[in-house]
Amino acid sequence: MKENKDPMIPDGEVNPIDTDYQVGQDNIVVSVGPFGLDIHNRVFAVSGVMIIAFVALTLLFQAEAEPFFGDIRNWLTGNLDGFFMGAANIFVILCLVLVISPLGRVRLGGTEAKPDYSYLSWFSMLFAAGMGIGLMYYGVSEPLGHFGTAFAGPTLENGVRTDYAPLAGAAGDAVAAQKLAMAATIYHWALHPWAIYAIMALGLALFSFNKGLPLTIRSVFYPILGERVWGWPGHIIDILAILATLFGLATSLGLGASQAASGLHSVFGLPLGETTEILLVLGITALALFSVVAGLDAGVKKLSEINMILAVLLVAFVLVVGPTIAILTGFFDNMVSYIRYLPELANPVGREDTGFATGWTAFYWAWWISWSPFVGMFIARVSRGRTVREFIISVLLVPSVACVFWMTVFGGTAIQQVVVDGYQAAVNADLPLQLFAVLEGLPLANITSFVAIVLVIVFFVTSSDSGSLVIDVISAGGKVEAPTPQRVFWCVFEGLVAVSLILGGGLIALQAMAVSTGFPFTIVLLIAAFSMVKGLMSEPR
Repeated sequence: MKENKDPMIPDGEVNPIDTDYQVGQDNIVVSVGPFGLDIHNRVFAVSGVMIIAFVALTLLFQAEAEPFFGDIRNWLTGNLDGFFMGAANIFVILCLVLVISPLGRVRLGGTEAKPDYSYLSWFSMLFAAGMGIGLMYYGVSEPLGHFGTAFAGPTLENGVRTDYAPLAGAAGDAVAAQKLAMAATIYHWALHPWAIYAIMALGLALFSFNKGLPLTIRSVFYPILGERVWGWPGHIIDILAILATLFGLATSLGLGASQAASGLHSVFGLPLGETTEILLVLGITALALFSVVAGLDAGVKKLSEINMILAVLLVAFVLVVGPTIAILTGFFDNMVSYIRYLPELANPVGREDTGFATGWTAFYWAWWISWSPFVGMFIARVSRGRTVREFIISVLLVPSVACVFWMTVFGGTAIQQVVVDGYQAAVNADLPLQLFAVLEGLPLANITSFVAIVLVIVFFVTSSDSGSLVIDVISAGGKVEAPTPQRVFWCVFEGLVAVSLILGGGLIALQAMAVSTGFPFTIVLLIAAFSMVKGLMSEPR
């Protein structure tokens, strides 16, 4: 069968949902000269007003914002860590069940659908959109941080642990501390986050490409809400998705700005501080605007492929000039350690390592979940033609293995520098500078540091423009090809939210908003998982 040009028209057999709803029927269409808007009247208005109010209040009350955001983050991660961890476990288990079940034979887009992108392009876009800036920011600092706390061992005050060591730590044992540190790092970057993305993406792809519903978050809930999904229940779901996406992205953009500023300071001597970070956010947001205007294939796809090439070159260089044998053997050792410690790390109840569970894991799961509407919709848009089994194996395992290798190369090198060489520069550096401190201990430091800065910036751009495209689709009621000025609006506001959070509390504020929007969306995603399974069960295989 000839492949359809319109991705929303299925190829082969599907079981579509019969609804009278037309994509964009609640939209307001406005034209002002050469500019046009095609927006969902309620979703765009409510989410836009809430974001504008947030930016204004944060900028007006900067002094009060930092302690406020700190309290929010601490309360949510301290009281809801078990909830976040339990939800993430459910998503992993569901993905594994779908892979081995007959539902894995369902093809996204119809029984005769063909993939729109090659494996190389597909994997490049998955990797760049899903993990980019975080890998650059935490690739050295997280393994090194866990190693330090694990090696130091537990610290008690009045019988309560106050340290951030994972599990029981490994006091005084460098080998055990390294194994535990890498297992804890991989836990945060492998199966669990990608399972979160896979569930959201699979639901969106199924209900759009097979069921004929708009490519927006509310569509996944049709088996539960029926026609009410086009009313206020659906509006609230989409508004939550926009807020979660915007604040999750703003967290990453803020991290990227602080790391790029640190790299520019390290290589070129530019001053550190809020001013440099804000200028970087504004400058890179401007670059993202060009990519947004260019669209998915011309902008995001090409930037993602450039990113993949640069990332492979950087990781290959560190592998070759660093402790090569230790890295290669460490990769397999780290996988074994991850499997060994996974049941304990993923246990959501009765934890004694509350510092690790609340300070690291709960924040990470909330952050990944806040990214799930954005990454999920982006993955859905580029995954038509894959079977459910192929989709989950690819989305779950391939990026997970890539993340393990990345963390092994950079984190393993950093730990080796400390344990074997006695090189303490990375340990003593501020968190955004730790990657550059490790590179300084290797040959051609200025060149590799410059490549790392470029990678951070390009990851920054791909995250921003991908997020703008996705938020635009949601705020346009599921219209995939909405007018360009709307994408420009969302891209600009991602930058403004990041700037306001940097001014209103820095990293704590960024993390607080990711956790705050991640909590309600965790509930949304749990319900979406149930609805998605109901939808899969009715599809031809």
